[in-house]
Amino acid sequence: MTTEDTGRTDGPGHDDGTGGPPGPPAARPAAAPARKARGTRIDVDHPRYKWVALTNTTVGMLLATINSSIVLISLPGIFTGIRLDPLEPANVSYLLWMLMGYMLVTAVLVVALGRLGDMMGRVRIYNAGFLVFTLTSVVLSLDPFHGGSGALWLIGWRIVQAVGGSMLMANSAAILTDAFPARQRGMALGVNMVAGIAGSFLGLVLGGLLVTWNWRSVFWVNVPIGLIGTVWAYRSLRETGVRRPGRMDWWGNITFAVGLTALLAGITYGIQPYGGHTMGWTNPWVLAGLLGGLAMLAAFCVIETRVAEPMFPLALFRNAAFAGGNAATLLGAVARGGLQFMLIIWLQGIWLPLHGYDYVDTPLWAGIYMLPLTIGFLLAGPVSGALSDRFGARLFAASGFVVMAVSFAGLLVLPSDFDYWTFAVLILLNGLGGGLFAAPNTSIIMSSVPADARGAASGMRATFQNAGMVLSMGVFFSLMVAGLSGTLPHTLTSGLTAQGVPDAAARTVAGLPPVGVLFAAFLGYNPIEHLLGPSILGQLSPSAVGHLTGREFFPHLISQPFHDGLVVVFSLAIAMSLAAAAASLIRSRPVRTALAAPKTPPAAPRPAAPAAVAPASVAPGPGPAAADPGRAPARDTAPDGGHAPPPPHPPRT
Repeated sequence: MTTEDTGRTDGPGHDDGTGGPPGPPAARPAAAPARKARGTRIDVDHPRYKWVALTNTTVGMLLATINSSIVLISLPGIFTGIRLDPLEPANVSYLLWMLMGYMLVTAVLVVALGRLGDMMGRVRIYNAGFLVFTLTSVVLSLDPFHGGSGALWLIGWRIVQAVGGSMLMANSAAILTDAFPARQRGMALGVNMVAGIAGSFLGLVLGGLLVTWNWRSVFWVNVPIGLIGTVWAYRSLRETGVRRPGRMDWWGNITFAVGLTALLAGITYGIQPYGGHTMGWTNPWVLAGLLGGLAMLAAFCVIETRVAEPMFPLALFRNAAFAGGNAATLLGAVARGGLQFMLIIWLQGIWLPLHGYDYVDTPLWAGIYMLPLTIGFLLAGPVSGALSDRFGARLFAASGFVVMAVSFAGLLVLPSDFDYWTFAVLILLNGLGGGLFAAPNTSIIMSSVPADARGAASGMRATFQNAGMVLSMGVFFSLMVAGLSGTLPHTLTSGLTAQGVPDAAARTVAGLPPVGVLFAAFLGYNPIEHLLGPSILGQLSPSAVGHLTGREFFPHLISQPFHDGLVVVFSLAIAMSLAAAAASLIRSRPVRTALAAPKTPPAAPRPAAPAAVAPASVAPGPGPAAADPGRAPARDTAPDGGHAPPPPHPPRT
C-alpha cells in the first residue's frame, strides 16, 4: 500500500482515511484531555477545527496570490503616480522587476520555508507570514519617492512582501493535509488551491477597479484583510503535524537561491534589447546568469544527495506519483503562466481601444472582461476536488489540461478583433480546465509523501509552480517579441508613411525594439505621440495628427503582428498542456504492505506447541492468522524451527 492510499498518519485518534475506526483513547498523549477551548478557540480534536484551518489558509492564499496580479494590471496607474515614463529604455528594468520580482522571490524561498515549517512548526511559520505580509503592505502604500527612486522603493518592499507570501504558500497545503483525513483531503486542497489560482485573476479585477481611484489603494486593500487574518491565525490554528527537529541545510539553501535567482533573472533580462538586437540573449551578463544559474543548481543537486538533512529531499522523487505531479505542475505553470499577460495585452492594447474605450479606462475593463476565466476556476475547482476524492485524482488532473489545450487552440484561431462572447466561452473553458487540474494535482503530490515531509513537499510544489510562472513570462514574451520582429517594422513604416509621416522618421520609429511596442500595449498606452514628437506632428495636417494619436490607429497597426506572435505562443501552450496531462497520469509502482511496513524488532520465539494440538492451533482461513499482530510474515520460517504447519495461503512470489 502506498502512502497515497493512506490517510492521516501523524495524530492518534484521527480518522486515517482508510475507513477503519479511530485509534483507541489509550493511544492519545497523556496531556490530550487537558487541552480545552479557551473562549472561542476550537481544540484540534474538535470536528470544526479542520474547517477553521481551511477558511484561514484560504484567506492566506487569496491574499498572497491576489498580490501577484493586482500590481500587474495597476502598472499604468502606478507608473503615472510615481511619475515614471514606461517607454524610456532605462525604465524597462523597473517594469520587469515589478512584474516578476514577487514571483521570483516566492519561487526561491518556498522550499526553504516549507522545510523550516517541518522543523519549527508549520503554523508558526504560516502565522509569521501573515504578519510580514500585512506590515509590508502598509510600507508599500507609503512610497515617498518619484521616478526611479519610487520604483526601487516598490521593488524592494515587494521583495520583502514576497517573503511573507512565501511563508503562507509554503505551509498552507501542509496544514490542510495534516488537518483533513484522506477522504476529504482533495476537497479541502481543491478549495485552497483554487482560491490561490483564482486569486491571481481576482487581482486583475480588483486592481483595475482600485487604480482608477488611487494607485496606493492597491496596497491599502491588503491591510484590513491581513490584520484580521493575522489575529485569527494566531488565535485559531494549532500544530497538528509531525514536527521533525533538525538543522538547516545552509549550503543547499545558498546554492539553490543563487542558482534559481541567477537563472530567472537571466531570463528576465533576456527579454530586453541588447547591442542592436531585439532581445538580450547575446548579452554576456544574461549568458552568465543562465549558465551560472544552471551550474549552481547542478551543484545544489549534488549537495542534496550528500547532506544528512537536505532542504530539497530528492529521495521523494523516487516516488513516481510525486515526480509526475510536480512535472505536471511545472509544465502547467509554463503553459498558463503567460496567458494573463497575453490576454491583458490583447484587451488593453488592441481590443478595448478598437471598441471605443479610453486608454485610461482599459485596466478596469480588461479585468471585467476576463471574469469568465476566474468564474471557470471557481466553478470547477471545489467540484473537482470533491469528485477526485471519490473517483481518483489522476483522471481529473489530466482531463483539466486536455480542456486547457482545447481552449488554447480556440484562442489561436480567434481573430484579433474578435466577437466577445466567443472569447468569453474560450477563457471560461480555460478556467474550467485549470480548476479541474489544481486540486487533484495537489492531492497527488501531498498524499504521496510521509507526514514529516509535507512542509518540504508543499514548498517544492509551490517552487515548481512559481518558477514555471516566471519562466512562462520570459518564454512567452520572447516568443511574442520574435513574432513581432518579423512583421512589425514593415507594418509601422507603411502605416506611418500612409498618414504623411516622412519616410526617415517612419523608419526610425519602425527600427525601435519591438519590446517597447509590446510594453506600450501591455500598459494600455498609445506611444505614437511620444515616439514622433511635436516636431514631426507639427508638419502634419490636424486630421492626420488626430488619426495617429487617436484610439484606433495604434491598435489597428499592431493587431496583425500581435496575432502572428500569438500563434507561436499558444502553440507552445498547447504542447505544454498535453505534456502536463501525460505527466498527471503517472502512477507509483505498487508496494506490498508487508514490505512497506516499518521494520520492527523480531518477536520472541514462541514455545513449541505439542504435535497433537499443532494442527488445531491453525485457523482454516486467513482471517485469524492474518489478524495476529505477532505472527511473522508468511515468507519467514516458523518460530518453532519449522515444526509449525504451512500457512493456509500460497506463499508469496
